[in-house]
Amino acid sequence: MKQSILGSLPPEAFLQSYWQKKPLLIRQAIPDFLSPLSADELAGLALEEDVESRIVLEKGETPWELRRGPFSEADFACLPPSHWTLLVQAVDHWVPGVHSLLDYFDFLPSWRLEDIMISYATDGGSVGPHYDHFDVFLIQAEGQRRWQVGPVYDA
Repeated sequence: MKQSILGSLPPEAFLQSYWQKKPLLIRQAIPDFLSPLSADELAGLALEEDVESRIVLEKGETPWELRRGPFSEADFACLPPSHWTLLVQAVDHWVPGVHSLLDYFDFLPSWRLEDIMISYATDGGSVGPHYDHFDVFLIQAEGQRRWQVGPVYDA
């Protein structure tokens, strides 16, 4: 039996007190988690025509420059050594080990789940300040990150 991603918090309590109300941090939500794919494999997906991907550069041609995939190996070779992030959408559609992560969210109605996006960030890499217009669960697999939660956006 897999451990709940909510730790000791019962799903009912999460849904009542946190879901769509306020952020919640659960350290070691998946103990001994190992990413089901490497950064190179993620970049390889971003080369594929049918895979939605993007790169955010903090200081590109514009601040927070957005580049959309598919990418080429030459695109990656031209990136600076830091301050950029690769994001690949719907990785669960392409990698069975990623798809199995959805099992941890079996306490949610399946119609609430869209897909699993995976990102890789270099030192200082970010996606910049933004609002998510949907519910987001973040699992940090490796490295260190300073996460910030801003005010609620209700426009």
